[in-house]
Amino acid sequence: MTWLITGGAGYIGAHVARAMAGAGEKVVVLDDLSAAVPARLPSDVPLVTGSTLDGPRLREVLTEHGVTGVVHLAARKQVAESVAEPTRYYQENVGGLATLLDAMAAAGVHRLLFSSSAAVYGNPDVDLITEDTPCAPVNPYGETKLAGEWLVRAAGRAYGISTVCLRYFNVAGAAAPELADTGVFNIVPMVFDRLTRGEAPRIFGDDYPTPDGTCVRDYIHVADLAEAHLAAARRLAGDAPAGDLTLNIGRGEGVSVRELITVIGEVSGDGREPVVEPRRPGDAPRAVASAERAARELGWRARRDVHEMVASAWEGWRLHHGK
Repeated sequence: MTWLITGGAGYIGAHVARAMAGAGEKVVVLDDLSAAVPARLPSDVPLVTGSTLDGPRLREVLTEHGVTGVVHLAARKQVAESVAEPTRYYQENVGGLATLLDAMAAAGVHRLLFSSSAAVYGNPDVDLITEDTPCAPVNPYGETKLAGEWLVRAAGRAYGISTVCLRYFNVAGAAAPELADTGVFNIVPMVFDRLTRGEAPRIFGDDYPTPDGTCVRDYIHVADLAEAHLAAARRLAGDAPAGDLTLNIGRGEGVSVRELITVIGEVSGDGREPVVEPRRPGDAPRAVASAERAARELGWRARRDVHEMVASAWEGWRLHHGK
């Protein structure tokens, strides 16, 4: 097998590329460099500059590198940005996927691992979200991921492509400091940013129907997520391919925003009291995965806890932002 990883020089993509290459898989990365750090990649992993919107470029890469499977991570992923620029999100996330699937069909590539998101579920009122929980996304980003799943399955049936869709929950941490998330879009780096500037962390609403009144989420270490991709890729490459498989990727354990901020204070040594601000529109009280299907289908379970996520992310933050 030779795997093309689209978006493979991004935060999650580089972890996936390193995990797969480190396990002996042959990997090539395609990235448009819009959110990439090429130095994240191992020196022996080829990096091709290009967009999933460029069909001729995709066909060229698939053919020249003898690609036999694709891990598709390239996408825009900021919720607020998707609300402000929905057409851009549909064009890049869904249009880019359609272009990739056409190129795969033309090149005879019959295995696809698709990066989806728990955003496809919206805000379900359940204790544990299973893969059978109805999907009702509440923003354009989540809509594009759900539409992407529909497209992946339709193309799989039409073109004989074996597919796996992985629905990520909240990703954090770093396998090594140099691989850390350099953006300030997710809760852990957002709290780090506040502390670094001498400001208190923020909690948006403390009157939810949860044990401490703050939202509860399922956090997954990015290294565990990368290992899930390796397991899914090997399932696709096996003698009994996946066919059409959709899996939650989470720990199956809920952590409240207040609990997470407490851990961040312990790790960083800055345990200042957070300030409580009004609720944000669209935040669900609880969003925790059932990860049993992934364990059953892939033999995979998350191994790292929230403290490990925060400690590794903090080490990376200090590297990238000064100590």
